Amino acid sequence: MKTRYVIALSAAAGIAAGAAAVETLHAQAKAPGFVIAEIDVNNVDGYTKEFLPLAAKSLADGGAKFVVRGGKPMALEGAAPPSRIVITRFDSQEQGKAAYTSPAYMEARKIGDKYAKFRIYTVEGLGE
Repeated sequence: MKTRYVIALSAAAGIAAGAAAVETLHAQAKAPGFVIAEIDVNNVDGYTKEFLPLAAKSLADGGAKFVVRGGKPMALEGAAPPSRIVITRFDSQEQGKAAYTSPAYMEARKIGDKYAKFRIYTVEGLGE
C-alpha cells in the first residue's frame, strides 16, 4: 500500500516540476519583432521587377514572415499612409534589424532607392 502512495506522490511531483519548467521557458521566450516599412513608390514597374524579387529573397533568407505585403492602406485618423505598406514578423526585434541591415538587403536597396522612398522601423511585439 505504501508503494502506491510513493509512486502517486512521485508522479504528482514530476508533473508539478514539468509544469514549472514549461512556465519558466515561456517566460524566457523573446518577444517577436515586427518591421514596418512605409514605402512611397514613384516607379511601380521598376520597383516591382527590379527591387522586389531581390528584397523579398534577402528578407526571407533573414527569417522574415510577411504579414502585410502591399495591401491597401486606409487612414482612420491623420494623414493617409504612403502607397505601400510592408509588415514583416521575425523571431525577435534583433533578427528583424539584422535582416534589414544585411549586405543582401542593402544591395537590393540600392536599386529600390531609385524607385521609391522608404521609412522603415522596427517594434517589439507582445510575447506569447
